[in-house]
Amino acid sequence: MSRHSMNTSKSSGLQAERSLFSYPKYWAECFGPAPFLPTCRAEMDALGWDSCDIIIVTGDAYVDHPSFGMAVIGRVLEAQGFRVGIIAQPDWSDKTAFESLGKPNLFFGVTAGNMDSMINRYTAEKRIRHDDAYTPGNIGGKRPDRAVVVYSQRCREAYKDVPVVIGGIEASLRRIAHYDYWQEKVRRSVIFDAKADILIYGNAERPLVEVAHRIANGESMDTIQDVRGTAVIRKTPIAGWRGSDSTAIDKVGKIDPIPNPYGADDVGCSKSEFAKAGVDLQSDMAKPITVQPPRLKPWEKVYVKLPAFEQVSVNKPLYAHASRILHQETNPGCARALFQRHGDRSVWVNPPAFPLETEEMDHVFGLPYQRIPHPAYGDDKIPAYDMIKTSVNIMRGCFGGCSFCSITEHEGRIIQSRSEESIIEEIEQIRDKVPGFTGVISDLGGPTANMYKLRCKSKKAESTCRRLSCVYPDICKHMDTDHTPTIDLYRKARDVEGVKKILIASGVRYDLAIEDPRYVKELVSHHVGGYLKIAPEHTESGPLSKMMKPGMGTYDKFKELFDKYSKEAGKKQYLIPYFISAHPGTTDEDMVNMALWLKAHDFKLDQVQNFYPSPMANATTIYHTEMNSLRNIKNNHEEVAVPKGARQRRLHKAILRYHDPAGWPQIREALKSMGKAHLIGRGPECLVPDENSRSKSSKPGHKRGNKALTKHTGFSQFNQANTKPRVGKNKRKPNKSKPTHH
Repeated sequence: MSRHSMNTSKSSGLQAERSLFSYPKYWAECFGPAPFLPTCRAEMDALGWDSCDIIIVTGDAYVDHPSFGMAVIGRVLEAQGFRVGIIAQPDWSDKTAFESLGKPNLFFGVTAGNMDSMINRYTAEKRIRHDDAYTPGNIGGKRPDRAVVVYSQRCREAYKDVPVVIGGIEASLRRIAHYDYWQEKVRRSVIFDAKADILIYGNAERPLVEVAHRIANGESMDTIQDVRGTAVIRKTPIAGWRGSDSTAIDKVGKIDPIPNPYGADDVGCSKSEFAKAGVDLQSDMAKPITVQPPRLKPWEKVYVKLPAFEQVSVNKPLYAHASRILHQETNPGCARALFQRHGDRSVWVNPPAFPLETEEMDHVFGLPYQRIPHPAYGDDKIPAYDMIKTSVNIMRGCFGGCSFCSITEHEGRIIQSRSEESIIEEIEQIRDKVPGFTGVISDLGGPTANMYKLRCKSKKAESTCRRLSCVYPDICKHMDTDHTPTIDLYRKARDVEGVKKILIASGVRYDLAIEDPRYVKELVSHHVGGYLKIAPEHTESGPLSKMMKPGMGTYDKFKELFDKYSKEAGKKQYLIPYFISAHPGTTDEDMVNMALWLKAHDFKLDQVQNFYPSPMANATTIYHTEMNSLRNIKNNHEEVAVPKGARQRRLHKAILRYHDPAGWPQIREALKSMGKAHLIGRGPECLVPDENSRSKSSKPGHKRGNKALTKHTGFSQFNQANTKPRVGKNKRKPNKSKPTHH
């Protein structure tokens, strides 16, 4: 058996006690799967249902597709035997819409949708968006601010005695006290504001199935307190758990040892083993022994007491410290529970749920999805669906640990991969079911394109490591970088009958790719549609160190391979680099240097994304505290330059779009104040023309340089969908990223 075939969560000791689909089916299994999960009483009547066991309330339109969270959770619960209804994008002005399916027998499940509702509704500059890719007709305003809180409160108004379970990315990113960019203050855990019974963070299948069965078996919510991947409100810690103050355990990169439960490194049982050890079995008298239970690992039944909400809300060093502890406790193999006081109550955050194994992933993605929006939407287009309807999600998780991205806080660093057979079967379903399929699969990917089946080669390290990233500042020696599984998958996918082209639209982690040039060759030769997006994010070491991203030397190596293999394939193909402006750690001079790099490489960015402080991300902590929370706070006095305020953030965005005349006055003023007036003029070394010059780029008919897009890679940004990058005369669109499954 190959090492890749053994690379499952069972081989690393990260397995759950029971399989996701091993529970006895609920009695309502007799109704069978629904064509679509019902969204109104008439659909329930058609199915012969008198009630729903579980009702999911979501801020997205209902699309029965495995890239949409409500569909995945609904179908997984349905497969357990429960009758599941969907209330999609309800009118939140009163409780009436929340009574449309009647009273659920077990609980309400509430999610804001695939995106955080605040990021969905507001730009990085806090302006209201007028579109929403998850709404029919791309119409904005169909969900409220802080949708999890509003929906949960309306569920309570509708049926006071029905438990409310909240989840999705919005709840995940707010499970403890967190900095809120929109109010510019620290808010308490969302479970308090939502008045929910339990919060599920991360990918919800495993904890939600356990919670559902325990409620169905008659347990009350005040006894369901110990489920991995959940947070609850308590007065005191769970009985039997030992407490540890967070200030005593803030160690960077520490790997806790796993003690042998027998108290020795090697235990032999044969006579030859005793002989080798010099032990004479005949002469030793038998002695009574005391059998003791196995010793607990250092993190088992241990909780970490975080600084209280009242402390972190006013004390920035304590906030940064609490953030560090949270990010150290994300490995399911060794994470401790967290306990944070909020007034006279506390939030208890259980350790993360164990990742799904390959067989479980296959089962989840093999459920009877219709793969289309609910028929009630008629001909209205849902842009998010149009972008992913011919794409396939092959894995979950990301061990990159980029500080601005929310994948670590939500999906975690453990890669969960599907089998080749499951992926090929989904491609065949797309071919056979998706209306208007042209033979092109728009993506085989996930959070990252090239982490499929990549895992830690050390079982001990994988189950005990507390590093924030497996690839920064360097690729860990334990990390597998062999892309053979991905290469094999690409080749088998290309051979599926009826498939003309397989594109890769998910972002490629190029520092991993250059470790296996065979992958770069395979990718470039067969799976690039003219453009390939990668994300250097910046060119300067200061901001890159706060992003936890590799330097530009790695980009140069990848570009060299990309150009080489494109030429060998006889193709003209181009890299589309993404960059972030105004990221914590970025000075005005850093932005000028990046703009000069862009000009030297003839890149002109049409879409620029300013840093967006999403809740609980490491970069958001740096933004709020202006401290380097990536290092130990007790011994760290580094103050970080943080671009704040509308004026400086606009400046950084303008510098990144140095070619746009609208930003020239602000750039000129900044260059003069920085002592860089020599960069103003018409020479090739200049960044912007002087006041009396007319730029060639503003003249009609002037040939422009390379256009590229940029975005904040933690969340999908659908307002970029109509941007068309050009390189010379080539005007083809780049591959579009699919929405992240939450």
